[in-house]
Amino acid sequence: MADARAGSQAIEALVARFAMLLGALRARYRLTAAEADELVQDVRIRLWHAMESRSGDEPSAAYVQQAATSAALDLVRRRQRARTQSMPEGDAAPRRTPIAVGRVGTPELDLEGGERAALVWREVERLAPPRDVAVRLYLAGYDRFEVARIVGWTEAKARNLIYRGLADLRARLERIGIHQ
Repeated sequence: MADARAGSQAIEALVARFAMLLGALRARYRLTAAEADELVQDVRIRLWHAMESRSGDEPSAAYVQQAATSAALDLVRRRQRARTQSMPEGDAAPRRTPIAVGRVGTPELDLEGGERAALVWREVERLAPPRDVAVRLYLAGYDRFEVARIVGWTEAKARNLIYRGLADLRARLERIGIHQ
């Protein structure tokens, strides 16, 4: 019982120590008050599991930062999934594509752009790991510094994987007839 209480106090101390990070994540991902509470709870659970697996040792600051960021991204993904699932069947939104793949204006151009986006994402999925992860995050709008922080790489490694992954993607797209 005393161990559980000490673990709980250690977790609360970590959450308090990283309160500014949690606040920044709330602002960055525009979390509601309820989502912010869910974020803190999710971080507590992740810290609890980390401490259990490390025999009670406190996780590093880098781990706490990565766990909090990952928890916030999970919340955003759940929010997006809930919005898509709550839409009526006929109004289902297409899969979000953060890259520009066609001009907008007519239904024909929109359809062509959506088909092209599907082809691009199919080719992204075929990239070799870990280049696929780097390119996905980059195309989702993260810069190389954010990619490095999220995945736990150095900035140089993230930059290299993004650069080489995009070169691979460009070559793949040219082979199937998609040019810039």
